[in-house]
Amino acid sequence: MWRRATIQSSFSSLINSSSLFKQPINIISHTFTSTPIPFHPQETDGISPKHISRFITFVLGGPGSGKGTQCAKIVETFGFKHLSAGDLLRREIVSDTKYGSMILTTIKEGRIVPSEVTVKLILREIQSSDNLKFLIDGFPRSEENRIAFEQIIGAEPNIVLFFDCPEEEMVKRVLSRNQGRVDDNIDTIKKRLKVFEALNRPVIDHYAKKGKVHKINAVGTVDQIFEQVRPVFAAFEHDTDLKAV
Repeated sequence: MWRRATIQSSFSSLINSSSLFKQPINIISHTFTSTPIPFHPQETDGISPKHISRFITFVLGGPGSGKGTQCAKIVETFGFKHLSAGDLLRREIVSDTKYGSMILTTIKEGRIVPSEVTVKLILREIQSSDNLKFLIDGFPRSEENRIAFEQIIGAEPNIVLFFDCPEEEMVKRVLSRNQGRVDDNIDTIKKRLKVFEALNRPVIDHYAKKGKVHKINAVGTVDQIFEQVRPVFAAFEHDTDLKAV
């Protein structure tokens, strides 16, 4: 069984903005070493927080790489909670909250939603969930995203799944899926893939240097690809106790 590790949380301005962000989040360390979390009562309104070890997986891959399909298989097989950054943003817009209005305005103006907002939505989902194992799908998309996540959460992911798929295969898949997206044509898809490669590759390289990336050949049937994914999580399931401490 792995020894639990706690990583210092530094929520900065987020701590004061919502009670959902006033509990420190601990993540099982990839290096199996322990670091105590300093507890500051003023950050939790005097309520002693539960110290919970959470297992965080980043799921990365270009549009059409099949990462969403594989996330569904991981959820079904290993009981993870699936968090899609895009879905969280869209849900926030529909909910007509303060952040939803800001996100909608930002998108309408052609600007990028600030990383802090996306991370805050992810953190809210993590803090409010009874699950301890999370798949964060499609985030971070860039080094700026990655840095914001690590600074706000106060920790790195345990592992990173990278679904490696040739461009021609991703283009074919995106064109064949009937999701009613107006930007699903060859030119715009190729532009999206170029943006993904330029922004996401440094993130993958960063975590690869730390030995956290599990590269998956994303060509084949859903089941064939999942047979590459299964051993990654099976090893952690056998060796890890994710109960609250």
